Amino acid sequence: MRKLLLRPGPEEDPPKAGPPPTPRWVKVFGMIVIVVVLLVGIILATGVGGDHGPSRHLSPGDPGGPTPPIEQEVQ
Repeated sequence: MRKLLLRPGPEEDPPKAGPPPTPRWVKVFGMIVIVVVLLVGIILATGVGGDHGPSRHLSPGDPGGPTPPIEQEVQ
């Protein structure tokens, strides 16, 4: 059989110019933010989340509007 001659390769790659790569946690956090924003957008666009707004917390018979001032006694 023939002997295979292994050529020694470069010990290290030449240094790359530019900033260091983005850390993994930053990429994962960014993907999570994108998914949450998309889900909120889909929920708002489809109406799956229900009726939201100030009128959601009012009683059915309450007409809304400003609250009358509280009368205080002078002592």
